[in-house]
Amino acid sequence: MKSAVSQRAARVQPSPTLSITAKIKALQAEGRDILAFGAGEPDFDTPAHIKQAAKDALDQGFTKYTPSSGIEPLKKAVCEKLERENGLHYETKNIIVSVGGKHSLYNIFMAMIDPEDEVIIPSPYWVSYPEQVKLCDGVPVYVDMPESDDFKLKASSVEAALTSKTKALVLNSPSNPTGAVFDPEEIRKIAELAVKHDFWVISDEIYDRLTYGEKPLSIASLGPDIYERTLTVNGCSKSYSMTGWRIGYAAGPVEIVKAMGRLQDQSTSNPTSIAQKAAVAALTGPQDVVEEMRKAFQERRDVLVTGMNSLPGVRCPNPGGAFYVFPDVSGWYSGDIKGSDALAEVLLEKYGVGVTPGSGFGADNCIRMSYATSMEVIKGGLERLSRAANDLAK
Repeated sequence: MKSAVSQRAARVQPSPTLSITAKIKALQAEGRDILAFGAGEPDFDTPAHIKQAAKDALDQGFTKYTPSSGIEPLKKAVCEKLERENGLHYETKNIIVSVGGKHSLYNIFMAMIDPEDEVIIPSPYWVSYPEQVKLCDGVPVYVDMPESDDFKLKASSVEAALTSKTKALVLNSPSNPTGAVFDPEEIRKIAELAVKHDFWVISDEIYDRLTYGEKPLSIASLGPDIYERTLTVNGCSKSYSMTGWRIGYAAGPVEIVKAMGRLQDQSTSNPTSIAQKAAVAALTGPQDVVEEMRKAFQERRDVLVTGMNSLPGVRCPNPGGAFYVFPDVSGWYSGDIKGSDALAEVLLEKYGVGVTPGSGFGADNCIRMSYATSMEVIKGGLERLSRAANDLAK
């Protein structure tokens, strides 16, 4: 019998972040006392005015198909957001709304990448970047962002990775999994490289509202030359605690946006009509809810970073954005624990702490811990990890 599964589908790896979240939830459903640091989503409820907009849309019968690339009021709200907060001027023809930021990225890669095109991906990286590139038969090229540089990207590393096949660079600041916010001067140098060597920049700015010091710089704001070769990706999931609503968007040159639209026409069609109305309310309504979440995340970050750095065998950089820490825990590796996957299994089964292995992010010496959880969970988790450190630290 011929294989039912294509080679393309067979070589895609499952998402480790979704896998660990599912395992934690399954154990909790069995009654296990698990303190979870795995999920990449805010623990806050979606703000009331956003939910009300969805309820109003239902009551008004706004439940039919919309244009595949999104409704005009939402595109207009996206344009206003990008101008107001990122210094980027776009018209609605430059905007496409998709089923989450991940879908926006997938559409970009599918619209842009041909077989053997190289895409530079700074490492540690979000787990889906290389898998999406491989789905297009493209080639991920990794450049290291070492812990000694606080996981920040250097233009010199990008330059060293350039070849005649380089098609694009993925830029993610603030970063998942490290929370690093890249230095503005390095962003400027990268923009110069992109113009000089004629490659595209895919700038994933999904965490741009969640920072704790210097604001991230949108690379497309640095002048017309880099603006014309940048796709800026964002969405409502993180800043407005709307992960399940699945609204992401991308902004860029009309030619690419139209190509993405054609792909979306033949795959998902429009994002959910009701969620689009909710997203309009999110982007145009009160923004104080975002600041409240940001302040809470900063307080939690400070407690978690201090606590992790107090443990023997751990080094934990202080992230400038997002809601993750990415500590080096290789000091706990010995015996049967030879990497982050084995350590995560031990922490989950023996100590009741759920973390995400760093292996899926290209950094097996680390684990990712989300502080998008309560302070009670953070403090309780640190107590359990203190016991683990006493047992495991070399």
